[in-house]
Amino acid sequence: MPGPKISRTTTAHLLLLFVVLVWGSTFVLVKAALQDVSPLLFNLMRMCLAAALLLALYRRHLRAITWPTLSVGALAGVLLAGGYQFQTAGLQHIPPARSAFLTGLIVIFVPFLSLSRHLRVPGAAPPRAGAFAGAALGFLGLALLAIPAGQPWALASLGRGDLLTLACAFCFALHLLCLAHGSRHVPFQSLAAVQITTAALLMAATLPIFEPHPVFHATPRFLLAWLVSATLATAAAFAIQSWAQAFLPASHTALILALEPVFAAATSFVVLGERLEGRALAGAALVLAAILLSELFPSGGVQPTAHEAAPLL
Repeated sequence: MPGPKISRTTTAHLLLLFVVLVWGSTFVLVKAALQDVSPLLFNLMRMCLAAALLLALYRRHLRAITWPTLSVGALAGVLLAGGYQFQTAGLQHIPPARSAFLTGLIVIFVPFLSLSRHLRVPGAAPPRAGAFAGAALGFLGLALLAIPAGQPWALASLGRGDLLTLACAFCFALHLLCLAHGSRHVPFQSLAAVQITTAALLMAATLPIFEPHPVFHATPRFLLAWLVSATLATAAAFAIQSWAQAFLPASHTALILALEPVFAAATSFVVLGERLEGRALAGAALVLAAILLSELFPSGGVQPTAHEAAPLL
């Protein structure tokens, strides 16, 4: 006798959690690989391999590509590349923890941007109190994870690196909203392939500007990080996100993505033995509480069903 059927919404939740787990757990691999390759070159190499894989895997879908698919995918790719490039450029001026916190501000940007009827998904109601309460909890959790103890005003002054990273968070928030719109009408296979290919092309064009003297040494740790990040953390991850966002509100997706530093901290504890202090655990608990709050008190309106989207499984 067959078991209960899992809804697409539940599947979207589980797959997005898998994506964030992959992103968080590969932090250790990528951090080690950056001893052998400069950051922007690594981004470009992972994006190029991911684009090649998606173009090969979804070549049949690309034969019948339409202008809406191409335009939405290209816009998503521009925003994705902008987010990565701004983030990496900002990392040259600020510590990684500060960068992670500022990037996590997408949990704040998304509900505020969704107040605009032009930016939120057609048919969805404006975010309500639950969405903003969840965003506030997520914001506080990220602050506990990233801001050093005894330095409550660590983010009071903004420098060049901070502004670049804020631009990164804004790009990622718009990318999330772009996928929320596009995934309703565009097959996720084409959407994933076009956006990653566009991002790779833009990264290649901007590499000489942001990183005029790239460094590269082919080592086993680089190869491992490159293959894992390109296949799982880029090709598979963005294909899944392109599909899953058809069934989840954008503000809820932003909170799920905020789990990345939680999984990164857990991986560092397991693999590197880095100690997780009470402050970090409290921050992780607040991020989880924010997601639970958004489940119990939805942001308003049900995400329209993306009947045009092809099933992933």
